[in-house]
Amino acid sequence: MVTPPPDPFTVQGFDLPAGSSIYRVASNARPVDVFNPGHGAPTRWAFFGGPPVPVLYAAQDEVAAVSETLLHDIPHKGGLLLPDAYMDKVAARLVTRRDLRLASFMGTGLRALQVEARDLTDSDPTTYGDTVQWAAAAHTAGFAGVVWMSKRCNTDRAYVLFGDRVDPGDLEIDPGYARVFAQGPDRDWLIDLCGPLHIEVMVKGA
Repeated sequence: MVTPPPDPFTVQGFDLPAGSSIYRVASNARPVDVFNPGHGAPTRWAFFGGPPVPVLYAAQDEVAAVSETLLHDIPHKGGLLLPDAYMDKVAARLVTRRDLRLASFMGTGLRALQVEARDLTDSDPTTYGDTVQWAAAAHTAGFAGVVWMSKRCNTDRAYVLFGDRVDPGDLEIDPGYARVFAQGPDRDWLIDLCGPLHIEVMVKGA
């Protein structure tokens, strides 16, 4: 069970400077810099508030972004990545246009909160009803989002940004990077990434 966030909320801050690149994998049905206003199943940090605070998930690099999305529900022992899971997905790089102050749920940030990763950022989906309260506490404390070490690629940082703290103009889509997983070269990249991870990428019509 995840303990409630402490009061006072003694979290450390993490500065994501202007000009930082962050990566996200999202549906091609909407622009990649659009925040989710509250649609879909609960996640570790969403949704909270009434009306819900919009969120945008991203990661430090493209491998972590794929790991936290397309590969999120595939067991560590391996499995199949079905076409329906990736055919409508794209990867994009966003660049921050101003400094963003995030609540740190990693490293000494966890120690400052007197919790371990397994109790907050590395817990399973059954705890999402509890972990989301920590995101709400970070929001109440004035942070623009949360940073933690990706559970599924734990060498890299993952981010969630709060849509009422980050304006549309604060993130810029980098036109120099994109992956469309339905297409040959980017699908091949995904297959090459997944092979050593014991994940078979299923190709439609093959």
